[in-house]
Amino acid sequence: MSHDDFKFEPVRGLPEALPKDEHILWQGSPDPRSLAREAWGLPWVAGYFALLAFWRVGVSSADFSFGVALMHGVPFVVAGIISCGILYGLAYMQARSAVYTLTNKRVAMRIGAALTMTLNLPYVCIGTAKLDLKPSGSGTLAFELIGDTRLSYLMSWPHVRPWRIARTQPALRCIPDAEAVARIFADAAETRISQPQVSRIENHDGNAVAAE
Repeated sequence: MSHDDFKFEPVRGLPEALPKDEHILWQGSPDPRSLAREAWGLPWVAGYFALLAFWRVGVSSADFSFGVALMHGVPFVVAGIISCGILYGLAYMQARSAVYTLTNKRVAMRIGAALTMTLNLPYVCIGTAKLDLKPSGSGTLAFELIGDTRLSYLMSWPHVRPWRIARTQPALRCIPDAEAVARIFADAAETRISQPQVSRIENHDGNAVAAE
C-alpha cells in the first residue's frame, strides 16, 4: 500500500487552500542528482576517496605485487561507494520532500525531510532574483529579500543560495528547465508589483474612503 506523507495538505506543497484570487503558475522540485552534486558535493567526496585509493595502491606497490597493491585500495573504493550512496540518499529525500510553488502572488517553498516547514515569500518582499544556470538546463533561482524579512540559513539549507549566511537568500535549488521557471517568476512578480495596493482610511467625518 502506498503512503503519502503529505496527504494532509489541501493543495500539494501548500499548508492551506489558495484564496479565490490566487492561482498556481508552476510547481516543481529539485533534481536529486543535481542536488547531490551541488549541495552535498558528491563529486568532491568521490574524488577524495578515489585519490585515497590511488595513493594506497601507489604506496603498496613499492612492497607488494601490483595485484596485491590493487587489493589494498579496495577498502577505500568501498568506503567511497558507501559514502556517496549515503549522500545521494540524503539528497534524494530532500528533493522528494521539497515542493516549490509559484503563484500569481508569491513564492511558496515546502521544505524539510524530517521537520517540514513552508516558506511564503510575497513578491513585494523580494528585491532581486539571481539565476545560476547550468549547461544541462537545470539551475538555482535565488531571491534577495528586502525589508526586515530574515530566514535561518541552517533551517533552510540546502534550499538557499550557498554562502549567503548574513542575509540568507532562499532559493529554488537545482530545478530542471530553470530558465523557463525564471521567466514565469519574472512575469508574475512584475505583474504583481505593478498592481496598485488599495487600502481604506478614515476621513475627518468618520467615513471610510478608498485611497491608493
